[in-house]
Amino acid sequence: MAIPRYNEMYFAFLTAIADGQQHSMADIVMQLSGRYSLSEAEKNEMLPSGSLTFNNRVAWTRTYLKKAGLIAAPARGMVQLTSAGTAVLANPPKVFDNHFLASFPGFDVFKKASSTHDDTGDGEEKDNGDESPQDVMDRTYLQIRQALADDILAEIMRKSPAFFERMVVQLLKAMGYGGSLEDGGIVTRYSGDEGIDGIIKQDKLGFDQIYIQAKRWDLETAIGRPEIQKFVGALAGLGANRGLFVTTARFSAEAVKYARKQHTTKIVLVDGRKLAELMMDHNLGVSPVISYELKRIDSDFFDESE
Repeated sequence: MAIPRYNEMYFAFLTAIADGQQHSMADIVMQLSGRYSLSEAEKNEMLPSGSLTFNNRVAWTRTYLKKAGLIAAPARGMVQLTSAGTAVLANPPKVFDNHFLASFPGFDVFKKASSTHDDTGDGEEKDNGDESPQDVMDRTYLQIRQALADDILAEIMRKSPAFFERMVVQLLKAMGYGGSLEDGGIVTRYSGDEGIDGIIKQDKLGFDQIYIQAKRWDLETAIGRPEIQKFVGALAGLGANRGLFVTTARFSAEAVKYARKQHTTKIVLVDGRKLAELMMDHNLGVSPVISYELKRIDSDFFDESE
């Protein structure tokens, strides 16, 4: 049979981990390849990127089920059925497609952010005549990027707060802060640090410093104005005029408004989503897999008037 599409394997994927135990993706790929009776040629079919077609599709099946909250990723490369997934297996829908997954809030938010696929019931992808190939590529890139951002945050949440504090300083150095100074960025390690988790030089010579507060808090937590007020107070006590508050959580509207109102002290807020974007942009904690180089006609080369 033909290699199934990612959106045709939702039920089979859940069934493969129905025992509630943790399963590796390699184990699931093996189970599903047997379930769909794939030939050796089909198992080894490659995408232009160099990755295995079937493995890639199973990975996207995992991503979509995870966004819907039907599976969890308790450890790197591992997946496990959630209570929501168990409920779906106990009472499966007549049609298990993206429309069904859209009934789960987490998936709906993910799909609306950047959607390039639609499940029409026969496993075919949506054909949008209004989109150019470039539009499709751009939208797909954003979708892949969002999925990676979620994975980055999941990895961070498995680490200790101390790791997070060090990581934030590393990120700022990757962005060019701290210059070439060996002590361009440090994590504070002493009591009475006034709630400051890190300090980094703003320029190569270290004329000015940026004070950092790094909080690895639950992704759904909304950090309010009081936390920002305390941070501003800590900066004032140190005579500092620049502060960076980085978190895996999000900021309330009141917190953002308060930070923007500060005039004597410049406060920059970086929430979980922005943090993940910065890490991707500066290759911290991620590594390139493939690059597509788009080209167009060089009109100067074909100009015979010269």
